[in-house]
Amino acid sequence: MKATAKDLRFHSKELLSTVNRGEEVIITYRGKPCAKLVPYDEFEKKDKKPKTNLFGMWKDNDGIENVDNHVRNLRKRRF
Repeated sequence: MKATAKDLRFHSKELLSTVNRGEEVIITYRGKPCAKLVPYDEFEKKDKKPKTNLFGMWKDNDGIENVDNHVRNLRKRRF
């Protein structure tokens, strides 16, 4: 379903009811899609990734097992 930003402003209850039924709602602003309303449970299912301590720029670094300890050791040497 598509809805405009004005619909979101004035008919938010109806749009949330639509989302609760399991539908996705694309919010458009000036005719271009800018947001998507999806059911919360569905969002959690897509985000199932194994949680690791390594993330971002540290995820490809095989020499570091615990990022927190590594960063703390780096900061100790500052002073």
